[in-house]
Amino acid sequence: MNNNQFRDNIYELATNLRWSWHLPTEHLLRRLRTSGTNVHPLRALDTLTADDWSTLERDVEFVESVDDAHEELSTYVGKHLVEAPDVVYLSPEFGISDLVPQYSGGLGILAGDHLKAASDANLSLGAVGLLYRQGFFRQDVVDGRQHERYEVHEPVSLGAIDTGVVVDVPIASRTVAARVWKFHVGRVVLLALDTDVIGNTDGDRNITDRLYSGDKTHRLEQELILGIGGVKAVQALGWSPKVHHLNEGHAGFLAFELIDAAMRAGASSLARAVASIREHIMFTTHTPVPAGIDRFDRSLIEPYLTPWSKRWDVPIDEVLALGRDPDSGTAVFNMAVLCLGVASAANGVSELHGEVSRQLFENVETTAKIGHVTNGVHARTWVSEQLQSLFDANLGDGWDIGDAVAWAKVDTLSDADVRMHRHLAQRPLAELLSTYGAELDPDALVVGFARRFATYKRATLMLRQRDRLVNLLVDDERPIHFVFAGKAHPADGEGKQLLADIVNFSQSTDAHGRFTFIPDYDIAVAKAMYHGSDVWLNTPVRPHEASGTSGEKAALNGALNCSILDGWWAEMSDRHNGFDILAANPESGFGAVSDAARDDVEATNTLEQLELIVAEFHSGGAAPSEEWIERMRHAWLTLGPKVTAGRMVDDYDRLYYRRYTTR
Repeated sequence: MNNNQFRDNIYELATNLRWSWHLPTEHLLRRLRTSGTNVHPLRALDTLTADDWSTLERDVEFVESVDDAHEELSTYVGKHLVEAPDVVYLSPEFGISDLVPQYSGGLGILAGDHLKAASDANLSLGAVGLLYRQGFFRQDVVDGRQHERYEVHEPVSLGAIDTGVVVDVPIASRTVAARVWKFHVGRVVLLALDTDVIGNTDGDRNITDRLYSGDKTHRLEQELILGIGGVKAVQALGWSPKVHHLNEGHAGFLAFELIDAAMRAGASSLARAVASIREHIMFTTHTPVPAGIDRFDRSLIEPYLTPWSKRWDVPIDEVLALGRDPDSGTAVFNMAVLCLGVASAANGVSELHGEVSRQLFENVETTAKIGHVTNGVHARTWVSEQLQSLFDANLGDGWDIGDAVAWAKVDTLSDADVRMHRHLAQRPLAELLSTYGAELDPDALVVGFARRFATYKRATLMLRQRDRLVNLLVDDERPIHFVFAGKAHPADGEGKQLLADIVNFSQSTDAHGRFTFIPDYDIAVAKAMYHGSDVWLNTPVRPHEASGTSGEKAALNGALNCSILDGWWAEMSDRHNGFDILAANPESGFGAVSDAARDDVEATNTLEQLELIVAEFHSGGAAPSEEWIERMRHAWLTLGPKVTAGRMVDDYDRLYYRRYTTR
């Protein structure tokens, strides 16, 4: 192999984001002198000196390893790099790696896992999103309060490839240019639209600057770029998808571009144009409450829809009726209503959420019956390296995609195997905690809580029973350590106050050094917590949690869930594979997020359950107890086949995608 070929090969390994879940490739790229835990492999390559390259090129073993890895990637991708997909998956964010900061939280993480699982399953799927040069904010905690800062990223340094395509997107009375980049995610091609294009005004160049600024106009214009620009990008690349899968309603304006094509093709009315595009759209809703849906006041959105009204020669009220809000009529444009109205299929993201969604949208005119596909997580991304090796050796092939036969072999894992796994998996978390001045007792029960600081998630619920919490924390005979992490939306004052309350408690003497908040929550922090936690705590207001996936990731790593029966846990708990927190009134349906009487009862129930948990964990001579390890095996046996993204993507393919692709 000549030196140019060697360099081409290693750059291709660094560009295809499969390294984010393929450990052999990640290990190889981490051998670069300029590599580091916070360094993208492409940046590591770009900062190598001429002497570095000469050293690498003389290292026969390394050159051969790169050649072998490149051949393996080529075999994996083969002729299956999906350049003309049957399914196009549209999402405003994709969480693929902490080194590709194009995500804010659960929606993006789910989307990233969807692409990885689709790649592994060799589905004919492509994706469309936006490219945010500033990503989502980095979090600093100063004097107990969250502060936001943004970093600027060049697309090529993240692995983006310029397709050479620029699409023009109508935004109100003007046209905005959007460059189309692409990422290779294993076999899947992800298109990303970027308005930072010479020729656009400064304001238009900033449309795709960052995720979720909190400004309604900014959000509306991002969604127009994603939906309308997304269809134009797909067409410009020569894709002819049989179905567009909307991951939430942010990309719903794609319907306008598809309707426009139908009108140009001769549809005699707006209603008939809508009817003609339904067979090409499906919609996944992720929110169980009206407040979680994008809704735009008529005064804001009408100037953006008026050009379409004139183009189609229909009254503006008829266009606004596509998103007629169930409560406010055409005074508010509801993106979920738009998506349901133009889709032929729709689903919630857990069994309970499917039921809730059917109630939430019962007054919306739609031909799409709302079903459900419960969210899952990409095992090879989230399971610790040590545990992957243990599973590979003992469970064989298929555990990572939810093969029940493989998971049935968990009984072959000895107590010694499980204890060694726990010991090794907690090291990174202990090291992370030490950077914030906290010491992790190796015998402590580690309770993790990491998610967005939204009011319905009730991060501070335990603080309502402060004395009982403190009694747990000061018990040296049965040590416990709580680890919290998460971000509040920049515009969410209540969420920021919840975060401040947690930080202030963690810094108080009551915490006894055993309650730690880790700032700047991202994928890397999440992995350390999933790998090192014994219990994963979840205290939402039921049924406000559509699914949630953090507990699934923790479960695959051997943590036992302690949760309100909401989201995915409501259908997968068997009362032995984790611990249920009793709701004050499980059948009450939707109540106010703020309900002091309910929260007092459920705080008491949470602390009572935690007291039982810590007793069981420490019931033997060495922690964790034999009883605890047996419960871990049972959790793997019952949850392993159900919580993987491999299962999730198979469900989507079996229940939905094939309806469109086999026509």
